[in-house]
Amino acid sequence: MKKLLNYLSPFEWGLWLTSVAAIAISFTFGGAFHILTLIASLLGVTALIFIAKGNVLGQYLIIVFSILYAIVSYEQRYFGEMITYVGMSLPSAVVACVTWLKNPVEGKKSEVKIATMTGKKWTAVSIAALLVTIIFYFILAALHTNNLIVSTVSVTTSFFASMLLILRSPYYAVAYAANDIVLIALWTASSFVSLAYLPMVVCFLAFLANDLYGFYSWKKRQKTQL
Repeated sequence: MKKLLNYLSPFEWGLWLTSVAAIAISFTFGGAFHILTLIASLLGVTALIFIAKGNVLGQYLIIVFSILYAIVSYEQRYFGEMITYVGMSLPSAVVACVTWLKNPVEGKKSEVKIATMTGKKWTAVSIAALLVTIIFYFILAALHTNNLIVSTVSVTTSFFASMLLILRSPYYAVAYAANDIVLIALWTASSFVSLAYLPMVVCFLAFLANDLYGFYSWKKRQKTQL
């Protein structure tokens, strides 16, 4: 227990507890709430704290989060979100688990070694993201997805984030932060229909704060790993 308490810094504990409290409060006062939104939200912010530390445990939690979030998205007819998390975020987290376990920091098995992005890597990821965006746009349009443009943009940002996590780049957090902003808009629209989805808005606000910290944390650790 003492080891766990010392693993996170006071700031990280504060960030996690604040995120959990904000989500729990929004869930409590959200009216006809959905239990999966609460569970998914709490798992999500917990996963991001460990990912910010470069700990593979965060990837395991993302796998569970992806499944729960896909269920909630399906119920709201946000098929883009559902397909993205089941078909991309979940398998990407599985692949990231493998790459992270194979590339630990020397002497620290719980921390992944951060990699440097080259021009070729950025080009390959960008081209792949463009192709995925075009394909998903027509798929989502055929499924009559709610908020089609926003859902498509979410696919693009999620793809970037997933690939950058696999490539062990600090910029995964920038892509996820962009995705958080998109999803805040998406779930805010749902909250006007039902307050049951207000926790998802708060969830992604908390995600945004955690991802911004994640970028800072990774850049800081990258300097010490060089």
